[in-house]
Amino acid sequence: MTTSAAAFALGRAPSALALSVVVPMFNEEEGAAALVEEIAGALAGLAYEIIVVDARSSDGTVAALKAARAKVPDLRIFAHEANAGQSRAVRTGVLGARAAIIATLDGDGQNDPADIPRLRLALIRPDAPAGLAMVAGERVKRRDSAAKRWASRIANRVRQRLLKDGASDTGCGLKVFYREAFLRLPAFDHMHRYLPALMRREGFLVEFAPVNHRPRAFGTSKYTNLGRLAVAFRDLMGVMWLNDRARSPKGISEL
Repeated sequence: MTTSAAAFALGRAPSALALSVVVPMFNEEEGAAALVEEIAGALAGLAYEIIVVDARSSDGTVAALKAARAKVPDLRIFAHEANAGQSRAVRTGVLGARAAIIATLDGDGQNDPADIPRLRLALIRPDAPAGLAMVAGERVKRRDSAAKRWASRIANRVRQRLLKDGASDTGCGLKVFYREAFLRLPAFDHMHRYLPALMRREGFLVEFAPVNHRPRAFGTSKYTNLGRLAVAFRDLMGVMWLNDRARSPKGISEL
């Protein structure tokens, strides 16, 4: 059944699920089923759902996901009718999620699902500071090409200097956060790269945790260094503008 983007997830029923895992995918036919099964194995013992959002793949990703659902009945598949990018795919998954806590990871299999439970526990631990809304992964040993690591290092340094968001690896797709906090953030293309800054803009606290990173086993990267640079400056200026225009009431009292 097709639902308009504007009406999607309106009236979503509450749930007792402990976690919703949101995975954006685009042309990941070879590794899609294996990643879904690996996520399910990592979350054994939890009440969870896996939401894969297909960003209009041109290969057999959707067919592979439908076949995987026979082994992983907790898998839900959403499909965009047009490719609207990774950030919109993540947002679709969060909107449709039933749990109050969301974990995101990239669909290429380079993020390790085994890290998800640890990041979730860090978010909900009894001594967590008030206002903690996100625990973001930081890749310890990058398994990318030297050129990609170099470009990422430069971009992260520039972003840190301008946004002061505390993130040394904002490109890591593995994050755990409260759904309600995410839905308070301004939505725009490529926002997934600026989530720590946007969370802090809203007044939330963000913590970082080291996570594993793996070589890509299937497919090819959907981004190039030049492609990232083409939009990075405009995105960065936009987030700086949002930060400059933010105003906080400090506290709210019901009288």
